[in-house]
Amino acid sequence: MKVLVAPLDWGLGHATRCVPVIREFLNQGAEVELAVVRSNATLLRGFFQELRQRLAPSYNIVYPKHGYNMGLWLAKNGIHLRKVMSYEHRFAEEMVERYHYDVLVSDNRFGFYSHRAKSIYMTHQRRIAFPKVLSTFEPLGMLWHASVMKHFDEVWVPDLPDFPGYAAGLSHVDKSPVPVKFVGALSRFENRLGTDAPRTYKFVAVVSGVEPARSRFESILRKVLAKVPGRHAIILGKPILGVKSWSEGNIDFHTHLPDREFAEVVRGAQWVVSRGGYSTVMDMAVLGARCIFVPTPGQYEQVILARDLAHEGYAATISEANFSIETLLATISEKENVSLPKPKDNDLLKNAVRELISHS
Repeated sequence: MKVLVAPLDWGLGHATRCVPVIREFLNQGAEVELAVVRSNATLLRGFFQELRQRLAPSYNIVYPKHGYNMGLWLAKNGIHLRKVMSYEHRFAEEMVERYHYDVLVSDNRFGFYSHRAKSIYMTHQRRIAFPKVLSTFEPLGMLWHASVMKHFDEVWVPDLPDFPGYAAGLSHVDKSPVPVKFVGALSRFENRLGTDAPRTYKFVAVVSGVEPARSRFESILRKVLAKVPGRHAIILGKPILGVKSWSEGNIDFHTHLPDREFAEVVRGAQWVVSRGGYSTVMDMAVLGARCIFVPTPGQYEQVILARDLAHEGYAATISEANFSIETLLATISEKENVSLPKPKDNDLLKNAVRELISHS
C-alpha cells in the first residue's frame, strides 16, 4: 500500500499530530510519502529523514493583528481559500495519477482528496466553534464543514471516543456525512515517558502558531517571564532555524528542540505556558504537564478548548489581553491542583490503519 500524508500548514500542530499516524502506517508495512510546504517540511524531515516529500500548495494563513478582525478576515479571504482548495484538489488527483497512491490522509486540508484513492480526512473540530456574537451562524459552519467531509471516505477524529475526551463538543458530534472513527489522542511523544523529572524550571513557555500572533506571544512572554523570580525557558517553535540555544538573564531560549530534549524541558517545568492549540493539548497530556493556556485572539477554537479544560479542572487559562506578571502569579496560586488526564495506551489508531489496509 502506498500512502500520501498531507498536514495543513496552519501552525505546526497539524504536522506534529500526523507523526504517530505516519509511524503506524510504517509499522504496518505501508509505503509512506509526505505532502509538505516550506513551513512544516523541516519539522517532518527531522522525524522521517528517509521519506520522500512532495511540495504541496500552501494556504498561506496570516492572522490579522487584532483577533476581533478574524471574522472579517475570513470573509475577505474566502475567495483565496476556495482557490487553494480547488488547486490542492487538482494537485491530489495529479499525485494519485502520477505516483499511484492507494490512500490519501488529509489533516484538515479541505481539498486534499481523490476519487481514485481512499481519502481520509482527519480533524478534531467536527463542530466549528463560533463566538457568541456570531453563534447564529454556527449551523452554517457545520453545514459547510459537512460539505467538505462528504468528499472523503472516512473522518478520523484524534480524540477519545467517550465524551468529553479532550475536545468535548468540538469533536463529539452526532451526525456525519461519512463514517467516523475516533483514533485516540495523537502525540509525537511516547506514552511510556515518565513524569518524575527533576523540576529545573518554574515556567516553560512553548510558542506556536502563525504570524503575527506567534511573534506577539513571544514578545509578551519575554517581558513577563523576565520579571518572574526563578529560572524559565522559552521554546520558540522555529524548526526552520535549526536547534540553537542561548540564555538571556533568567530565561533559556531554544529555537527548536528534538523530541527527547523537548520532553525533558517540559517535564522539568513546574508550569507550562502555551497557546493551547489542540495538538499542544494532546502533547502536554502525554508529558504530564501542568498547563496555563493563553488562546490566540481570534482563534475561537482555542478559547473554547481552554475554557472547557479549565471548567473540568484540567488546566488554567489567561487571555492574552490580561496576561501579566500579576495574573500569572495569581493563577498558579489559585489553580495549583490542575492536571490534564494522561491518555492510556489504546489500539484505536492501530485498528483504524489495519482496517484501512485490509480493505484497500
